[in-house]
Amino acid sequence: MNKVFLIGNLTRDPELTETSSGVAICRFAIAVNRNYSGPDGERKTDFFNVTAWRGLGENVARYAKKGNKVAVVGSIELRNYEDSTGAKRTAVDIVAQDVEFLTPKASSSEMGYESDYPAQPAAPAKKKPALQSFDDDSDIPF
Repeated sequence: MNKVFLIGNLTRDPELTETSSGVAICRFAIAVNRNYSGPDGERKTDFFNVTAWRGLGENVARYAKKGNKVAVVGSIELRNYEDSTGAKRTAVDIVAQDVEFLTPKASSSEMGYESDYPAQPAAPAKKKPALQSFDDDSDIPF
């Protein structure tokens, strides 16, 4: 099984593009703090490149901004390539299956971002059902 759960902050604004066949793809990176501190007392941080496809990618591009905290559920994908000097390299990417936005809406605007979250309409007041009167004087069988 190949499954990863990460919680971290976006290191840059998400980039939304499309494949040649018109499928939406969003690329972004998150910084994830390790659970322990190094000998110098500082926490180490790992950086992960994340790819989200189709509607999920469109939502990430629309609602997430640099600095926002997100939870990503996905799988690890290894990619081999040659760099410009001809050296063989391996890149680790996360393919997102789900992204949960953890930064509250108010925090996003405090950080200087205009929120694109859709406004939640006020719930309509529920009408209480009208009570029906009944005749107390009828014969009750007990």
